[in-house]
Amino acid sequence: MRAERQLLFGVYLDAMRMEDVLARCHSALVTRSRILLGVLNAAKVVHLRKDPLLRNSLMDCDLLLADGQSIVWASKLLRRPLPERIAGIDVFEKLLTLAHREGRSIYLLGAHPDVLQKLEERLCKRLPGLRIVGSHHGYFDATEGAAIASEIRNSAADMLFLGITSPKKEIFLGTFGRSLEVPILHGVGGSFDIMAGITRRAPLAWQRLGMEWAFRLLQEPRRLWWRYLVTNTAFILLTARELVVPARAFKKTKDIVRPGTLGSLQQ
Repeated sequence: MRAERQLLFGVYLDAMRMEDVLARCHSALVTRSRILLGVLNAAKVVHLRKDPLLRNSLMDCDLLLADGQSIVWASKLLRRPLPERIAGIDVFEKLLTLAHREGRSIYLLGAHPDVLQKLEERLCKRLPGLRIVGSHHGYFDATEGAAIASEIRNSAADMLFLGITSPKKEIFLGTFGRSLEVPILHGVGGSFDIMAGITRRAPLAWQRLGMEWAFRLLQEPRRLWWRYLVTNTAFILLTARELVVPARAFKKTKDIVRPGTLGSLQQ
Protein backbone atom coordinates (compact mmCIF):
# COMPACT_ATOMS: atom_id res chain seq x y z
CA MET A 1 0.00 0.00 0.00
CA ARG A 2 1.33 3.44 -0.90
CA ALA A 3 2.00 5.83 1.95
CA GLU A 4 -0.15 8.91 2.35
CA ARG A 5 0.68 11.71 -0.05
CA GLN A 6 0.34 15.43 0.55
CA LEU A 7 -0.32 18.02 -2.14
CA LEU A 8 2.04 20.93 -1.53
CA PHE A 9 2.91 23.74 -3.93
CA GLY A 10 1.25 21.87 -6.80
CA VAL A 11 3.08 18.53 -6.44
CA TYR A 12 2.40 15.42 -4.40
CA LEU A 13 4.98 14.49 -1.76
CA ASP A 14 5.17 11.13 -0.04
CA ALA A 15 4.60 11.42 3.70
CA MET A 16 7.24 8.88 4.67
CA ARG A 17 10.01 8.34 7.19
CA MET A 18 13.48 7.15 6.29
CA GLU A 19 12.76 3.56 7.30
CA ASP A 20 9.73 3.54 4.98
CA VAL A 21 11.83 4.76 2.06
CA LEU A 22 14.48 2.12 2.66
CA ALA A 23 11.82 -0.59 2.90
CA ARG A 24 10.40 0.48 -0.46
CA CYS A 25 13.87 0.47 -1.99
CA HIS A 26 14.63 -2.98 -0.63
CA SER A 27 11.40 -4.29 -2.08
CA ALA A 28 12.36 -2.81 -5.46
CA LEU A 29 15.70 -4.62 -5.30
CA VAL A 30 14.07 -7.94 -4.47
CA THR A 31 11.47 -7.69 -7.23
CA ARG A 32 13.84 -5.95 -9.67
CA SER A 33 11.24 -3.24 -10.18
CA ARG A 34 12.10 0.38 -10.94
CA ILE A 35 11.90 3.12 -8.34
CA LEU A 36 12.96 6.69 -9.14
CA LEU A 37 13.65 8.79 -6.05
CA GLY A 38 13.19 12.54 -6.12
CA VAL A 39 13.59 15.27 -3.53
CA LEU A 40 12.03 18.70 -3.12
CA ASN A 41 13.57 21.73 -1.44
CA ALA A 42 12.73 25.43 -1.29
CA ALA A 43 14.70 26.28 -4.42
CA LYS A 44 12.85 23.68 -6.46
CA VAL A 45 9.50 24.94 -5.16
CA VAL A 46 10.40 28.38 -6.49
CA HIS A 47 11.72 27.18 -9.85
CA LEU A 48 9.23 24.44 -10.69
CA ARG A 49 6.50 26.97 -11.44
CA LYS A 50 8.37 28.29 -14.47
CA ASP A 51 10.46 25.25 -15.38
CA PRO A 52 8.36 22.53 -17.07
CA LEU A 53 11.35 20.19 -17.35
CA LEU A 54 11.97 20.32 -13.59
CA ARG A 55 8.24 20.05 -12.91
CA ASN A 56 7.87 16.99 -15.14
CA SER A 57 10.89 15.33 -13.55
CA LEU A 58 9.40 15.73 -10.07
CA MET A 59 6.08 14.32 -11.23
CA ASP A 60 7.87 11.35 -12.82
CA CYS A 61 9.36 10.27 -9.49
CA ASP A 62 8.00 7.13 -7.86
CA LEU A 63 8.82 8.67 -4.48
CA LEU A 64 9.07 12.43 -3.96
CA LEU A 65 10.53 13.37 -0.60
CA ALA A 66 10.99 16.53 1.46
CA ASP A 67 14.70 17.27 1.22
CA GLY A 68 14.52 20.70 2.85
CA GLN A 69 13.54 21.31 6.46
CA SER A 70 11.64 24.35 5.21
CA ILE A 71 9.35 22.02 3.25
CA VAL A 72 8.51 20.08 6.42
CA TRP A 73 7.85 23.25 8.38
CA ALA A 74 5.64 24.61 5.59
CA SER A 75 3.70 21.32 5.45
CA LYS A 76 2.86 21.60 9.14
CA LEU A 77 1.89 25.27 8.82
CA LEU A 78 -0.37 24.35 5.90
CA ARG A 79 -1.89 21.44 7.87
CA ARG A 80 -0.71 18.89 5.34
CA PRO A 81 2.09 17.51 7.50
CA LEU A 82 5.07 15.49 6.39
CA PRO A 83 6.61 13.39 9.18
CA GLU A 84 10.25 14.36 8.71
CA ARG A 85 12.90 15.72 6.43
CA ILE A 86 14.58 13.08 4.24
CA ALA A 87 17.71 14.61 2.74
CA GLY A 88 18.92 13.20 -0.56
CA ILE A 89 22.45 12.74 0.75
CA ASP A 90 21.15 10.79 3.75
CA VAL A 91 19.22 8.44 1.45
CA PHE A 92 22.40 8.10 -0.63
CA GLU A 93 24.43 7.06 2.41
CA LYS A 94 21.75 4.64 3.64
CA LEU A 95 21.49 2.99 0.22
CA LEU A 96 25.27 2.64 0.02
CA THR A 97 25.21 0.87 3.37
CA LEU A 98 22.39 -1.38 2.14
CA ALA A 99 24.33 -2.19 -1.03
CA HIS A 100 27.43 -3.05 0.99
CA ARG A 101 25.55 -5.20 3.45
CA GLU A 102 23.67 -7.19 0.82
CA GLY A 103 26.31 -7.29 -1.90
CA ARG A 104 24.28 -5.10 -4.24
CA SER A 105 26.01 -3.28 -7.07
CA ILE A 106 26.12 0.45 -7.77
CA TYR A 107 26.95 2.75 -10.68
CA LEU A 108 28.14 6.33 -10.17
CA LEU A 109 27.43 8.98 -12.80
CA GLY A 110 28.55 12.56 -12.37
CA ALA A 111 31.10 15.04 -11.05
CA HIS A 112 34.54 15.93 -12.40
CA PRO A 113 36.81 12.93 -13.14
CA ASP A 114 39.13 13.81 -10.24
CA VAL A 115 36.21 14.14 -7.83
CA LEU A 116 34.72 10.87 -9.02
CA GLN A 117 38.02 9.09 -8.45
CA LYS A 118 38.29 10.47 -4.91
CA LEU A 119 34.69 9.45 -4.24
CA GLU A 120 35.34 5.87 -5.34
CA GLU A 121 38.51 5.69 -3.24
CA ARG A 122 36.69 6.97 -0.16
CA LEU A 123 33.75 4.63 -0.64
CA CYS A 124 35.99 1.61 -1.06
CA LYS A 125 37.89 2.56 2.09
CA ARG A 126 34.75 3.22 4.08
CA LEU A 127 32.83 0.19 2.75
CA PRO A 128 35.40 -2.47 1.83
CA GLY A 129 34.06 -4.80 -0.82
CA LEU A 130 31.42 -2.38 -2.06
CA ARG A 131 30.53 -3.45 -5.60
CA ILE A 132 31.04 -0.45 -7.88
CA VAL A 133 30.31 -1.97 -11.28
CA GLY A 134 30.83 1.21 -13.24
CA SER A 135 31.25 4.96 -13.16
CA HIS A 136 31.41 7.89 -15.54
CA HIS A 137 32.12 11.56 -14.95
CA GLY A 138 29.45 14.18 -15.58
CA TYR A 139 31.34 16.08 -18.27
CA PHE A 140 30.00 14.44 -21.39
CA ASP A 141 28.09 15.82 -24.33
CA ALA A 142 24.87 14.74 -26.02
CA THR A 143 26.62 12.44 -28.48
CA GLU A 144 27.91 10.28 -25.61
CA GLY A 145 24.62 9.90 -23.76
CA ALA A 146 23.41 6.76 -25.54
CA ALA A 147 26.74 4.99 -25.06
CA ILE A 148 26.79 5.81 -21.34
CA ALA A 149 23.21 4.61 -20.97
CA SER A 150 24.19 1.36 -22.71
CA GLU A 151 27.14 0.97 -20.36
CA ILE A 152 24.89 1.43 -17.34
CA ARG A 153 22.40 -1.11 -18.68
CA ASN A 154 25.13 -3.65 -19.42
CA SER A 155 26.57 -3.24 -15.93
CA ALA A 156 23.35 -4.74 -14.46
CA ALA A 157 23.72 -2.33 -11.55
CA ASP A 158 21.20 -2.48 -8.73
CA MET A 159 21.48 1.23 -7.97
CA LEU A 160 22.36 4.27 -10.07
CA PHE A 161 23.41 7.46 -8.34
CA LEU A 162 23.49 10.61 -10.47
CA GLY A 163 25.69 13.42 -9.25
CA ILE A 164 24.79 15.75 -12.10
CA THR A 165 22.85 18.96 -11.72
CA SER A 166 19.48 20.01 -13.04
CA PRO A 167 18.38 20.09 -15.80
CA LYS A 168 21.08 17.73 -17.11
CA LYS A 169 19.97 14.97 -14.76
CA GLU A 170 16.35 15.34 -15.84
CA ILE A 171 17.30 15.34 -19.50
CA PHE A 172 19.38 12.18 -19.13
CA LEU A 173 16.71 10.33 -17.14
CA GLY A 174 13.92 11.59 -19.38
CA THR A 175 15.75 10.31 -22.43
CA PHE A 176 17.26 7.06 -21.18
CA GLY A 177 15.78 6.30 -17.76
CA ARG A 178 13.30 3.65 -18.87
CA SER A 179 15.94 1.73 -20.81
CA LEU A 180 18.57 1.51 -18.05
CA GLU A 181 17.00 -1.49 -16.28
CA VAL A 182 18.28 -0.31 -12.89
CA PRO A 183 15.92 -0.87 -9.93
CA ILE A 184 16.91 2.22 -7.94
CA LEU A 185 17.69 5.58 -9.53
CA HIS A 186 18.59 8.48 -7.27
CA GLY A 187 19.77 11.95 -8.26
CA VAL A 188 22.05 13.09 -5.45
CA GLY A 189 23.04 16.57 -6.63
CA GLY A 190 26.23 17.79 -4.95
CA SER A 191 26.55 14.77 -2.67
CA PHE A 192 29.48 13.41 -4.70
CA ASP A 193 31.53 16.50 -3.82
CA ILE A 194 30.65 16.22 -0.13
CA MET A 195 31.37 12.50 0.15
CA ALA A 196 34.60 12.92 -1.82
CA GLY A 197 35.75 15.48 0.75
CA ILE A 198 35.75 18.40 -1.69
CA THR A 199 33.07 20.42 0.09
CA ARG A 200 31.77 20.31 3.66
CA ARG A 201 28.27 19.57 4.80
CA ALA A 202 26.71 21.66 7.54
CA PRO A 203 27.06 20.32 11.10
CA LEU A 204 24.12 18.32 12.41
CA ALA A 205 22.90 21.16 14.62
CA TRP A 206 22.67 23.45 11.57
CA GLN A 207 20.82 20.73 9.65
CA ARG A 208 18.24 20.33 12.41
CA LEU A 209 17.64 24.07 12.44
CA GLY A 210 17.09 24.08 8.69
CA MET A 211 20.17 26.27 8.24
CA GLU A 212 22.25 24.24 5.79
CA TRP A 213 21.77 27.01 3.25
CA ALA A 214 23.35 29.49 5.69
CA PHE A 215 26.34 27.20 6.17
CA ARG A 216 26.84 27.05 2.40
CA LEU A 217 26.42 30.82 2.22
CA LEU A 218 29.23 31.30 4.74
CA GLN A 219 31.50 29.18 2.56
CA GLU A 220 30.69 31.04 -0.69
CA PRO A 221 29.10 34.39 0.25
CA ARG A 222 29.89 36.29 -2.95
CA ARG A 223 28.44 33.61 -5.20
CA LEU A 224 25.41 32.62 -3.14
CA TRP A 225 24.10 35.61 -1.19
CA TRP A 226 21.85 36.98 -3.92
CA ARG A 227 20.58 33.53 -4.95
CA TYR A 228 19.55 32.67 -1.39
CA LEU A 229 18.02 36.10 -0.78
CA VAL A 230 15.82 35.78 -3.86
CA THR A 231 14.98 32.09 -3.37
CA ASN A 232 14.21 32.27 0.36
CA THR A 233 12.06 35.38 -0.05
CA ALA A 234 10.15 33.80 -2.93
CA PHE A 235 9.59 30.60 -0.93
CA ILE A 236 8.17 32.53 2.01
CA LEU A 237 5.79 34.38 -0.30
CA LEU A 238 4.72 31.14 -2.01
CA THR A 239 4.05 29.55 1.39
CA ALA A 240 1.91 32.52 2.40
CA ARG A 241 -0.04 32.25 -0.83
CA GLU A 242 -0.41 28.49 -0.37
CA LEU A 243 -1.90 29.18 3.06
CA VAL A 244 -4.60 31.38 1.51
CA VAL A 245 -5.14 29.68 -1.86
CA PRO A 246 -3.67 26.16 -2.09
CA ALA A 247 -2.17 25.44 -5.51
CA ARG A 248 -3.86 22.82 -7.65
CA ALA A 249 -1.84 19.80 -8.74
CA PHE A 250 0.26 20.50 -11.80
CA LYS A 251 -0.28 18.48 -14.95
CA LYS A 252 2.61 17.15 -16.98
CA THR A 253 3.76 19.21 -19.92
CA LYS A 254 4.16 17.10 -23.04
CA ASP A 255 7.14 16.95 -25.39
CA ILE A 256 9.64 18.65 -23.11
CA VAL A 257 12.38 16.00 -23.26
CA ARG A 258 13.37 14.52 -26.61
CA PRO A 259 16.46 12.48 -27.50
CA GLY A 260 17.29 15.01 -30.20
CA THR A 261 17.35 17.93 -27.75
CA LEU A 262 19.74 16.59 -25.14
CA GLY A 263 22.09 19.51 -25.43
CA SER A 264 25.18 19.59 -23.25
CA LEU A 265 25.19 17.12 -20.39
CA GLN A 266 28.13 18.59 -18.56
CA GLN A 267 27.73 18.97 -14.85
